[in-house]
Amino acid sequence: MNPRKMRNKQIYYATMQNASKQLSCALSKDLRKKYGKRSARIIEGDTASIVRGEFAGVDGKVTKISIADRGVNIEGVKKEKLKGEKFDVYVHTTNIVISGLNSDDKWRINKLEGKKATAPRAEETQKTETKEQKPKEEKKDTKKVTKSKTKKGESEE
Repeated sequence: MNPRKMRNKQIYYATMQNASKQLSCALSKDLRKKYGKRSARIIEGDTASIVRGEFAGVDGKVTKISIADRGVNIEGVKKEKLKGEKFDVYVHTTNIVISGLNSDDKWRINKLEGKKATAPRAEETQKTETKEQKPKEEKKDTKKVTKSKTKKGESEE
């Protein structure tokens, strides 16, 4: 495919799903060391700082993410119209560095730490193992016993 057409397809005519995936930001140096990754998908509640552009140097929480406008709105980033009204300015994600992560989403944090997304975190596994491990083992044993009896051709009890 022609490079120009491909570029337009990826940027301007991308589906909402693909455009959503493109909203990832660079991580700060501290977070890079912690997670071993350069970038992550930005979500509402993250703390970010603007590195380039008109609002360079502004730090704040992410308030809105607009896939249609291909940008992120940060607290305190507004422009004023001639009549005096203020409106939100969407900053492109390439001009932003994430300095703090919103840790509400366990799946996202597990993914960043390099674990399986569905795997329980280390703090949660200790709690669940002590309470639930014994009954699960007993259930597994009974299933094995019934299966082995049926394989032999004996009647189940």
